[in-house]
Amino acid sequence: MCSAVARPPATGWLADNGPRELEQLFRAVVYHPSAPILVADDAGKTKEASIGVGKLLGLAREEIIGRPVDDFAPPAFKPQISQLWKALQEGGEHKGTLRLTGPDAQLREVAYTGKANVLPVRHILVLRDKSAESGAGRESIPDWVQDYALYLLDTEGHVAAWYSGAERIYGYEAQEAAGQHVSFLYPLEDTLRVRLREELKRAATEGHMGTEGWQTRKDGSRIWANAITMALKDENGGLQGFARVVRNFSDRHERDEKLRLSRARVRPIPLQSTIAGIVSGEFDRVPEANDAFLELVGYTRDDLLAGRLSWPDLTPPEYVPLDELAHEEGLRFGACTPFEKELIRKDGTRVPVLVSTAVLKLCPFRWITFVQDLRERDRVESVEDQDTEPKEHFEEIVGGSAALRRVQRQVEVVAPTDANVLILGETGTGKELVARAIHQMSPRKNLPFVTLNCAAIPTGLLESELFGYERGAFTGALQQKIGRFEMAHRGTLFLDEVGDIPLDLQPKLLRALQEKAFERLGGTRTIPIDVRLVAATNRNLTQMMGDKLFRSDLYYRLKVFPITTPPLRDHPEDIPILARHFTKKYAAKMGRRIDKIPSETMQALVSWHWPGNVRELENFIERSVILTSGTTLRAPLAEVRGAAADIAGGGTLEQVERDHIIRTLQDSGGVVSTAAIRLGLHRTTLNAMMRKLGISRKDL
Repeated sequence: MCSAVARPPATGWLADNGPRELEQLFRAVVYHPSAPILVADDAGKTKEASIGVGKLLGLAREEIIGRPVDDFAPPAFKPQISQLWKALQEGGEHKGTLRLTGPDAQLREVAYTGKANVLPVRHILVLRDKSAESGAGRESIPDWVQDYALYLLDTEGHVAAWYSGAERIYGYEAQEAAGQHVSFLYPLEDTLRVRLREELKRAATEGHMGTEGWQTRKDGSRIWANAITMALKDENGGLQGFARVVRNFSDRHERDEKLRLSRARVRPIPLQSTIAGIVSGEFDRVPEANDAFLELVGYTRDDLLAGRLSWPDLTPPEYVPLDELAHEEGLRFGACTPFEKELIRKDGTRVPVLVSTAVLKLCPFRWITFVQDLRERDRVESVEDQDTEPKEHFEEIVGGSAALRRVQRQVEVVAPTDANVLILGETGTGKELVARAIHQMSPRKNLPFVTLNCAAIPTGLLESELFGYERGAFTGALQQKIGRFEMAHRGTLFLDEVGDIPLDLQPKLLRALQEKAFERLGGTRTIPIDVRLVAATNRNLTQMMGDKLFRSDLYYRLKVFPITTPPLRDHPEDIPILARHFTKKYAAKMGRRIDKIPSETMQALVSWHWPGNVRELENFIERSVILTSGTTLRAPLAEVRGAAADIAGGGTLEQVERDHIIRTLQDSGGVVSTAAIRLGLHRTTLNAMMRKLGISRKDL
């Protein structure tokens, strides 16, 4: 099982480029662990090194990568390194002991576990410093860093390349896995194919995604698998397949859940007494940081330019597990849940902070971290030891799921800054509520919050709405009018549906954001502005860039700090809370008393996937309250029961959506605008969905 070439042949672009892209993804995964991990080629030349190796050898990662492994061994031990490498390539796996030295010339006895050909001509050594261990504190190397299942999928999810690490972890030889749909690695369930299809579709849309869950080996045993899937696209943006890295987290996921609970904040953060530092990097290096962050950690800009800042060096050892968890969340979700830790200042003292990291690019791995200083936080001794959810500025954002808390804490981190925020998410997920929360938690909260729906304004009028116009600028311009940018001066401007801004208007918007100034339509005077911009869209801006419908420079200007609002189907545990909230809201509004929601009603609500998300659920509950005459909610369950049954019966998500839209149109007498209101969608969005799903009048 050690052969690197015994794999099903990928063809075309995937064969030529897939292994290289997969190696880039592998590097993003393997560089961060505190466990010392080396990746080397057949000649023993180091191709990647984890943060843990740098700590072990006392060297920076860039000082290790590119050097032969035996460079770090004393001269007398170099022949044994060559023998080890030969045995590893012949046997596929090897264990033993090495003697390594660093710049301090101290001899270290290091246990190793080697695995061959996780990729062609790529072998891994996982190290453990035996000399630093006491007899009682000796620990084994965890499974999740010892081996990696790397493989390629075609666009339909069939195995196109299957490497030796995958053979070892799953037990399937390359010829057995060749051409099989990836579902063969999962326990059987009714909607498995639909779920996997949606996961690959999401990876294609967002660039990458991560999942965790049970998978099955050839012998029938199960592993808790952490899978990172990256879409592979050619130079024209065409999807060519997927690269996937899978690790066995069976001995880790319980630990991660405990860490998530332990890192929960229990004390509020007063906005007035916190500062925000912003730092970004590539792998473990920190090439960019703002003055607030440098002051926070006691370094100068000269230190930064000289490369003396490394994120691992700023982290105390006891916070390494939290940093690793944050890295894993970044790989899976694009950003981590904000958490508290300490940073080591240049003078050796520590500073408590709240950090939140977002992944800017997976290959090569780039990230940005927002840091809040917690030193001035009011620590009231009488505060009870419990997880206090942020509520003060989130009255309209209802729910307690992990997905929603992640959004709320990202808002808490970015709100005190002036950074542009891009809110991504499907229609009806509450993007405007998130924007309002950002404004309410920012220093601009007492200044204007101005909104503009770019999709609701005719194309020819959008420029004048944004920038205003002078008298006589065009026929009918009888007096001067100020635009939304001027109205939002010193406050916050929220541009909803920013993906609908015409291509020819985008350069002027970009210029206004870059130069913080603009001219009114028909005017010559440059008007300075101080505006914090928050934008939102339910469109795939990455795809639009590939189609030349959205400028890449404007996209990156908007996407300083992205926040993704989760669709309701991704946090169904919030549906009961939302249902009760909307029932109370509309019962009070209509002067009715409703005390109970039947369990069968709640089950039906939770079972439905809500394509219109929270807005559709709210409209459904409002309609239910209207239909209710007693104290028990009477909901029109026929609308959701049939669709939920379709899902249970194995129908695809697309089929279920089509049937639900047709049923709603029939109930609405074929009136699209009425059906759109009931579904919680914009009329234009519903029309687009009808075209996509092939729904016409004859279907009604």
